[in-house]
Amino acid sequence: MSESKLLESTLNGKRIGYSTETEFVVQVSKSRSCKSSYQNRFTFKGDLGKAVFYYNCINIGRGYRKRLLMPSANKPILARSAS
Repeated sequence: MSESKLLESTLNGKRIGYSTETEFVVQVSKSRSCKSSYQNRFTFKGDLGKAVFYYNCINIGRGYRKRLLMPSANKPILARSAS
């Protein structure tokens, strides 16, 4: 049985509290249309630093979008970007 640790980080000037069991998801839009849905590209468990790194490494073309989510939070969208 593993213990979950409580961790805290700062992202874009906001403090984010999470545990080693918290899930982070990096998503990219499927198409260039305005009403397109997102699809999961990467999922990380308890590692915000790695999730932010992968989020920053995704190049998005004209009309596409990406976002970083923490589904368990009250406001799940931590970061988003559109071109």
